[in-house]
Amino acid sequence: MGTESAPSRVAGETAGGVSQASGRQWWRDAVIYEVYPRSFQDSNGDGEGDLGGLRARLPYLADLGVDAIWIAPWFPSPMADGGYDVTDYCDIHPLFGTLDDAAELLAAAHEHQIRIVIDMVANHTSVEHPWFEAALRAGPGSAERDWFFFRDGRGENGDEPPNNWISAFGGSAWERVIEADGAPGQWYLHTFAPEQPDLNWRNPGVLEAFDDILRFWFDRGVDGIRVDAAPAFAKEADLRDADYGDDVRFLAANWVDNPHWDVDYVHDILRRWRAVADSYPGDRMLVGEAVVNGSERLSRYLRSDELHTAFNFQFLKAGWDAGMRDVIDATMEALAPVGAPATWVLASHDEPRLATRYGRARTSSIHIADDEGAPWDRDLGLRRARAATLLILALPGGAYLYQGEELGLPEIEDIPDDLLQDPMWTRSEHQIRGRD
Repeated sequence: MGTESAPSRVAGETAGGVSQASGRQWWRDAVIYEVYPRSFQDSNGDGEGDLGGLRARLPYLADLGVDAIWIAPWFPSPMADGGYDVTDYCDIHPLFGTLDDAAELLAAAHEHQIRIVIDMVANHTSVEHPWFEAALRAGPGSAERDWFFFRDGRGENGDEPPNNWISAFGGSAWERVIEADGAPGQWYLHTFAPEQPDLNWRNPGVLEAFDDILRFWFDRGVDGIRVDAAPAFAKEADLRDADYGDDVRFLAANWVDNPHWDVDYVHDILRRWRAVADSYPGDRMLVGEAVVNGSERLSRYLRSDELHTAFNFQFLKAGWDAGMRDVIDATMEALAPVGAPATWVLASHDEPRLATRYGRARTSSIHIADDEGAPWDRDLGLRRARAATLLILALPGGAYLYQGEELGLPEIEDIPDDLLQDPMWTRSEHQIRGRD
C-alpha cells in the first residue's frame, strides 16, 4: 500500500520475541496502555484525536514506563458504535490519518521501545462494509449472504425473527431487510447494534479473508492483536433458541451452553489465528476480550495454541471488597494448568472511570446503568483508584491501564443528551446513557 513495514521486533529482542535482558516473552508481564484515539490527542485542530497526536505523546508514554499501547479500532467506520463497526479492515479512518501515518507511528513507537497492539473487530462488520452491501444486492440463497447470517423469519409471513436471540444493546438480535423488489425480506443477525451484522465464521471465505487481514497488519510491524468479542464468533449451526431462564438480559458472564456465545467452535477459529501469529518473528501476541462464565472457561481460550492472554472480566467487575481477593485466587488457580499469565484490568473504554466508580456506595461495575449520576466521594474514589492501580501493577502477570487512569481522571457524566452517540442510549429508549 505504498508504505514500508515497521520493524518486526523491538530493539534488544531476539527473533523469538524474548527479551535478551530478561529471557521472558514480553507479553507475560507487560504493562499495556489503552488509547481510544478519538479522545486522546488532536494534532491538527479538528477536535478529534488522531495518530499524529498519539505519536507526539510517545515520549510521555515512554516516561510512564508502558511496554505497549493498545489502540482501539482505527479502521474506517461510520462510528455507529464508536469505531467497532468497520468498513475496511486494511485502512485507517480519515479522522485518524492514513496508512503512512500508521507506519510512522509504528516506527516511532518501536524507537521508544513501545509495542503496538491493534483492536480487531471480527465478529461483525458495518452494514456499510462492501461484503454486507454485496450480500444485500445478491439476495436470498446467494453465496454472498452466506458470509453473514441471513434467515427467513418465522410466522405466516415471516414477520417474526428466526429465533429468540437477544442483542447486547437490547432487543432482538435480528433485523429485517427490504429486498430489491421493495418487499420485506430476510432477517440478518447482529449480536450488537443493527449496524453491526455478524459474520458467519463457518464460511471458508470469512476464515481466509481474516488470515489475509492479520497478515496485512503483521507485515506492517504490528506487535499484537486484541480480539474483540471473541466468544461471539461461533454460533451453533442449527441456530436453536437460547434458554435465558427468567432474566432476558445479555448476561454473557452467566451463560453456559448458550447457542450464540462461547460455543466450542470458537477455539478452532482462535487456533487458526494463533498459527498466523506464530508464523511471524518478534513474538506477536493475541489478547482476547472474552466474557465467559468463570475462570475455568476463560482458561480454555488460553491453551498453548490459542490466545496468549485474555482480559480478566471477573476481576474488572469486582467491587472494592474482599471478593476481589477471591477472584485473584481463582484466576491464578485456573490459569496455572495452561501456563498462561493472568492479565489484570480495571478500566477501559467500556467501563466507568475508577475514581468515580470507587467513590460510590456500589463499587462493582456490573450495574453501571443503575449508578449513572449517583453521588460520589471524589477523595475516597481517588484514594481507592490509586490503591487499585498499585494492586494490579504488583500482581504477577500483565496489566492494562486505560488512558487517563494514571491521572485519576473522573467520569464525565453531564454530556448533553443531544450529543450522546452510544447505541446503548437509543436502544435503551434513553434509559442508559452509555459510554460516551
